Amino acid sequence: MPRLADLRFRAATTFQRRVGNPILRRLPLQTVLETTGRVSGLPRRTPVGGRRVGDSFWLVSEFGERSQYVRNIKADPRVRVRIRGRWHTGTAHLLPDDDPVARLRSLPRLNSAGVRVLGTGLLTVRVDLTV
Repeated sequence: MPRLADLRFRAATTFQRRVGNPILRRLPLQTVLETTGRVSGLPRRTPVGGRRVGDSFWLVSEFGERSQYVRNIKADPRVRVRIRGRWHTGTAHLLPDDDPVARLRSLPRLNSAGVRVLGTGLLTVRVDLTV
């Protein structure tokens, strides 16, 4: 991995882990993805930006397969998503063949801009929600 990309990854994930995520996941209307920790088996909650379209929730991981929640999804695709304060269960699918930059154009602008600027290995994720 190029040095600049690795530096961006380390800086962004450190900030998210220590500052951003603890604050954002407490906000009642913040969208949150809950995965099961692949080692601990405990619930892991990550604030995300994305959009519900029908019975699916779409998001783009800014660090792709390096993201902890993506690694958790690979181990167990059963997830929950809190959308507008309500929890929904579902199954997550990693879509490496999808164009994440094009996908970001259909997702909330502010989050998409941050993902484009900081991201180093974009990966589309679709969660099929249980109705």
